[in-house]
Amino acid sequence: MESDVLNPEPCGKLEECFLKLSLAAKEYQLSKEVSVVDDVGTPLEVYRDWVAPNRPVIFRGAVRDWPAIKKWTFDYLREQIGSKSVSVAVTPNGYADAPYNGYFAMPEERSMKFSTFLDIMEDPKNYPGVFYVQKQNSNFTTEFTELLADAAPDIPWFTQALGQPPDAVNFWMGDQRAVSSMHKDHYENIYCVVSGYKDFILHPPTDMPWVPYKCYPAATFKEVTPGNFIIEENTSIGTVPWICINPLKPDLKKYPQYKSATAVHCRVHAGDALYLPSLWFHHVQQSHACIALNYWYDMEFDIKYNYYKFVQNLSWITEPE
Repeated sequence: MESDVLNPEPCGKLEECFLKLSLAAKEYQLSKEVSVVDDVGTPLEVYRDWVAPNRPVIFRGAVRDWPAIKKWTFDYLREQIGSKSVSVAVTPNGYADAPYNGYFAMPEERSMKFSTFLDIMEDPKNYPGVFYVQKQNSNFTTEFTELLADAAPDIPWFTQALGQPPDAVNFWMGDQRAVSSMHKDHYENIYCVVSGYKDFILHPPTDMPWVPYKCYPAATFKEVTPGNFIIEENTSIGTVPWICINPLKPDLKKYPQYKSATAVHCRVHAGDALYLPSLWFHHVQQSHACIALNYWYDMEFDIKYNYYKFVQNLSWITEPE
């Protein structure tokens, strides 16, 4: 028997319609926790079971055989790339690309030797600010070429499943205080942890009506004296629409609609790979000096995307702010 929410009665309030549609979609898309499987399966199975239904999954031990899992110690990284300059994001609070004092605050980008960055990871209290290697421009294939042989240029079974190579491969390493604020990406994402762990809070795309957005003027952090940062507005960018709620401490008085959202938590350990589907909202924390690689594959702009944009447009029309 079909659920009643799949055939909702006409409703007079748009919010009630959103809720019924959201519940209907969640019955097919979401369980109370992220699935964990020990066997990746064939590329066809990956596409059928996870990509097509747009469902996240942790492939336990999927990259445990990478040489990087054992080799990427601080000593090894110093030897291989210690003298090389890399791009590092620096913030006063660990939140890069996030709302801050009425602005959408982007990090100060610094070029520094990787050995200096490792010094900071070993003794962060002696360095003001929060440091994070998080350049999302395929930095693994451009700035960390000496390490390419220790991991992989793509995820072969996912490349076969989607029929295309990744658009970007990103290297992540940073302070445990560094947090990725809630956002979404227009990519099919395979997130592989090399050392430590990552903690994710996920929301399915069907939660769009309940995830509040605001438009913020763009700005950049700048350290003017050791440990003292200011915000410089970036008028060339203009305003940025961004999620205005912190899922760790949601202000439900200001954003009561968030009560209807469904958060799913998961931890991804070293050697594991998380499939994070396109358009899923995610908030990320990590253990200190965690190292990870993520592979961005272009999404299909199909009927699922059209449905998402339809709900998004209706949500923003009715947004109280």
